[in-house]
Amino acid sequence: MAKKAVLLVNLGSPESPSVPDVRRYLREFLGDERVLDIPAPLRWLLLEGIILRTRPKRSAHAYASVWTPEGSPLVLTSRHVRQKLAGRVPVPVALAMRYGQPSIATVLADLAADGVDDILLFPQYPHYAMSSWETVVAKVFAEARKLSPIPRLTVVQPFYADPGYIDALVASARPYLENKYDHILFSYHGLPARHLREADSSHAHCLRVDNCCEVCSPAHATCYRAQIMRTTRAFAARAGLDPARWSVSFQSRLAGEPWLEPYTDHELVRLPAEGKKNLVVITPAFTADCLETLEEIRMAGRDMFLAAGGESFTHIPCLNEHPAFIDFLASRVRAWVENGSPEAVSSSC
Repeated sequence: MAKKAVLLVNLGSPESPSVPDVRRYLREFLGDERVLDIPAPLRWLLLEGIILRTRPKRSAHAYASVWTPEGSPLVLTSRHVRQKLAGRVPVPVALAMRYGQPSIATVLADLAADGVDDILLFPQYPHYAMSSWETVVAKVFAEARKLSPIPRLTVVQPFYADPGYIDALVASARPYLENKYDHILFSYHGLPARHLREADSSHAHCLRVDNCCEVCSPAHATCYRAQIMRTTRAFAARAGLDPARWSVSFQSRLAGEPWLEPYTDHELVRLPAEGKKNLVVITPAFTADCLETLEEIRMAGRDMFLAAGGESFTHIPCLNEHPAFIDFLASRVRAWVENGSPEAVSSSC
């Protein structure tokens, strides 16, 4: 009889906010061909010749501003989620990081040593992107193929439209929405616009058709922008938001080519000028608070908004270990254990 286990995978973190540890982490992260998707020689030159000469020091300072006495917020939260989920399901739950520790290779080897041969891979990314969900899946399959016997792998697909996920988002945000605000900004991690075109197998829909995210297409199965818009509209409907009081933006871009717009930093300056001085920001692309939510939004974003004339700034924490999120994760795991499939609903448009 097969021995089952769940494998949660999130982004990862440096071992510490020291410059050497941050440099090591960035080398692994930005060296991923699905993150910097340029020819390997150019990627090496860009990393070693430019990025890793200057960015580790700046990033180390940013990591230090969010670091806790126990370590990385992302890793700590992920451990708590793993522990709480393990108490709710009838199979073991393991945790790995795409970059850094605990590594996917090490965790898979440990599971194999325990006799596990049937694994539910649960990427902690609600939306598809080559540089997030896909790289996790590709890495897990690559490392699993090195084991003997090769374990069976079942993958939880992006859950951006699952009612359980939407309910969890709304439940976690509800206390913050009860306070006075003028506007809600949904800030999602950015992507190069080119990635959407490349992910569109038809090469005829994404960013080529007017209102492409609103026109149903098979391309939406791998379209990050269409999926984040599904999440946002579902959240707005479930929470009863006024359509005139929310908008979407994209953060964390790199220079050199067009990224998805509008940019969050631009919006944080524009909104106060339009009289929207009491702002709430939510970051649903992340299931756990991390550098991009804590330092980039809650700290630097707040300062930017207030300097531009804003009066109050509230960042809604990520799902983290909210009970409704644990409920959602547990429901997917139990469905897999009982029925062989974790997919509770169809995410088609």
